[in-house]
Amino acid sequence: MVQVTFVSAAGDRRTLDVRAGISVMEAAVQNGVVGIIGECGGSAMCATCHVHVDPAFADQMPPQQEIEEAMLDCAAAPTDERSRLGCQILLTEGMDGLILHLPEAQV
Repeated sequence: MVQVTFVSAAGDRRTLDVRAGISVMEAAVQNGVVGIIGECGGSAMCATCHVHVDPAFADQMPPQQEIEEAMLDCAAAPTDERSRLGCQILLTEGMDGLILHLPEAQV
């Protein structure tokens, strides 16, 4: 299991224990995390799973693909160097303890 903590824009924290091999977006949607919508179902086509990766975990993230960069340009909330699409981050055992910050809005 991988422990993932989602931190809302208001600072509320929700920690989940989820199985490795699923995406951050899937974990959030399956567990009703408010602030992750996943409208496109994980196809990197909507940016409604935008997250900001905590700096302590930046080096554990997979490389960003061109489609992800393009979709983040369409995100409802401002993006920065920590911005990623949750559907593009597959959870691994090595990501245990991952902290993700949610933007104020996804749509």
